[in-house]
Amino acid sequence: MITHPVRRRPANWSLVRSHIKSHWIVPFIAFEWTWQWVAYGLSRWSFLDVLDYLGSFSVLVAVIFYFSASGDRVKQRHYQAWQVINTAQGKGGSGGRIDALQELNADHVPLVGVDVSTAFLQGLRLEHADLLRSDFSAADLRSSDLRGADFTSANLRSANFRYSNLEGASFTDADMDNDDLKGANLASARFAGTDLSAADLGLADLRSIDWRQIKSIRGANIAGVRNPPAGFVDWALKNGAVQTSVPD
Repeated sequence: MITHPVRRRPANWSLVRSHIKSHWIVPFIAFEWTWQWVAYGLSRWSFLDVLDYLGSFSVLVAVIFYFSASGDRVKQRHYQAWQVINTAQGKGGSGGRIDALQELNADHVPLVGVDVSTAFLQGLRLEHADLLRSDFSAADLRSSDLRGADFTSANLRSANFRYSNLEGASFTDADMDNDDLKGANLASARFAGTDLSAADLGLADLRSIDWRQIKSIRGANIAGVRNPPAGFVDWALKNGAVQTSVPD
């Protein structure tokens, strides 16, 4: 708040004029003396103090209303993000879905059942996202960061996860038939009940994966897999996996 100290009463004009030696400067001194009286009068006007208090109060009210409405603004933002995702459903390209998905996940909104099939989502970042029963079939997710994401019971058929980070992700009961997982980081991923038929796991990092309950790996390419758990390669080959050479 701006304070208005009471000013000293200006001297009478006759006294001021008596101290002026040069006649040419009189108009300038008179102009200054006039405004001194104006300032003196305003400094004694309490109405200005009232206006200052009202201004401070209005700012306080505005701040209170801003924070009280923050929940509504968040809901509106989430609604708009879902609208972007649903409007583009079944279409190729991104259609703004990358930003929408990332924004919802950043606000810890579950993405259960989201349908982004056939979407172009390269570089998507959905760390620890809740993607149960989602549909990413035929989506392009190359070089994405999906660490710790939960794809339980998701439809991931023909999805492209090439060189993506899927460390610690859960693919329990997911359909990953014909997926491209070349070079992906699958360390500590869980595959209980997962269908990996015809998937390309070439050069993928399989360190500490949960693989013993994989539903099917028939036709999957495991050439050049890195850090496979003990017994995995022999088991996979016995259950129909192949080792088709893949370039680095």
